[in-house]
Amino acid sequence: MITPFQMIRNKQNRLSHSEEEILYMVDGFTDGSIPDYQMSAWLMAVYFNDMSDIETRYYTKAMVNSGKRLDLSYLPGFVVDKHSTGGVGDKVSLILGPLLAACGLYVPMLSGRGLGHTGGTLDKLEAIPGYRTQLSLEEFQRIVEKTGISIMGQTKDICPADKKIYALRDVTSTVASLSLICGSIMSKKIAEGIQGLVLDVKCGNGAFMTTPEDARKLANLLTEVGIEYGLKMASVITDMNQPLGNNVGVWSEVRESVDLLQGNGPADIREVTLVLAQQALKMAQIPGDHHSLLETALSDGTAYAKFEEMVIEHGGSPEALNDPGVNSPKFTHEIMAQKDGWIGHMDTYKIGMSIVEMGGGRIIQTDKLDNSAGITFYNKFGHSVKTGDVICTAYCSTESKLDRAVKMLSDAISVTDESVEELELIIDIR
Repeated sequence: MITPFQMIRNKQNRLSHSEEEILYMVDGFTDGSIPDYQMSAWLMAVYFNDMSDIETRYYTKAMVNSGKRLDLSYLPGFVVDKHSTGGVGDKVSLILGPLLAACGLYVPMLSGRGLGHTGGTLDKLEAIPGYRTQLSLEEFQRIVEKTGISIMGQTKDICPADKKIYALRDVTSTVASLSLICGSIMSKKIAEGIQGLVLDVKCGNGAFMTTPEDARKLANLLTEVGIEYGLKMASVITDMNQPLGNNVGVWSEVRESVDLLQGNGPADIREVTLVLAQQALKMAQIPGDHHSLLETALSDGTAYAKFEEMVIEHGGSPEALNDPGVNSPKFTHEIMAQKDGWIGHMDTYKIGMSIVEMGGGRIIQTDKLDNSAGITFYNKFGHSVKTGDVICTAYCSTESKLDRAVKMLSDAISVTDESVEELELIIDIR
C-alpha cells in the first residue's frame, strides 16, 4: 500500500518512485487527500535527493494528466511559447509574446507568479488596472485566435496539480530542483497545445541554476521531455549575474516592457528578447531576415499594438500603461557609491530578495503584493562610478520595509578598485 509517509521515507533514502507512486502523490495533493505538510516534506526530500530522468517523466506526465489539454491545431499559423527558468528583472515574456504575435505567430502563454527571489509574469500583468489573469479556456482560446497572444495563469482545468505545487514550492524553498522545475514548466507547456517551445535557461548568482553546466543539464532535460511530446524545441542559456534590464519589481517592469515595445528600452533586455524571438521564427520557418522583421515590429508600433490589444481583451486599461501616476511609490531611497571604482559584483539573489522584502514578492502564499515596489538601476556590473554617484533607487509604499531592503541592497553591490570585463549575456544557443 502506498502512503505519503512511505513516499517521503523512500525519497529521503534516495529510492526511486514508480509511475504509480508519483501519480498517487500528485493526484492526492491535488484532490486534498494529502495535506500540505506531507507534500512539503516530499518536495524537500526531492529537492535534496532529486529524481531520475524517468521519474521526472512520470512526474511531468502526472501533472499534464491532472487536467485538460488544449487543441490549437486549427489555428492558421505556428503555435509557440517561451519559458524562462526565472531571474531578477526578467520581463521578457511581456515583450516577446506580443512581438511574436506581430510577426504572425500564435502565443498561448500560461504563466506563473513570483517564485522565491524571482518575479512572476502574472503578478506584473495584474498590476495593470483591470487585467484578468484567470480566464476560462474558451475565453483564452478566443483571445489567442483573435489577437495572436494571451497570457494568463493556470485554471482548474489546466495542470491544477502544478498550480497547487508551484505555490507550495515558493514558500518551502524547494524551487531549485531540476526535476520539479522540469515538471512544472513542461506540464503547462504541453497542456497549452503548442507546436514549439523556446527556453530561456538562466544561470548565475540570481538564477536557480548557478552554473552554465547545470543550465545545460536542465535545458537538455526539458528538451528531451518536449521532443517526447512532439514539440519543436530550442534553448538559449543566458547570464543572470546581474538584473536583466534597468528595472526590477512589479509595475516598474511593466513600464520597462512598454518602453521596449515602443522601440526603446535597455540594450540587454532587447538582446535577450531578440535572440529568443529569432529562435521561435526559425522553428516556425518564417521566411526572410528574422532580425529585420523583429526590429521593424518594435520600431513601427506593431508589437506594442498587440500588447495593448491583449490588455484590452483581458479587461485591462491601456491608458494606465503610459500614466506616470499609476502605482507610484510613497517612499524612495538612493543607493550611492561609497568610493571611486567599478561595480565589480552584484549579488542578484539578494537584490531579488530585497524586492520581496519591500513587498514586491511573497513570503507566505497569502501575502498581498505592493505593485509600487521596485528598483531602478543607473549603473550595473562593469560600470565606472565616482563617490556619490547613484547606483540605484529603491522605492515602495512602506518606509520600514524600504529601510530593511536598502540594507540588503547595499550589501549586494560592491565597488572594486580595478576595472572588470562585461558579462557575456548569451552564453549558449542550443
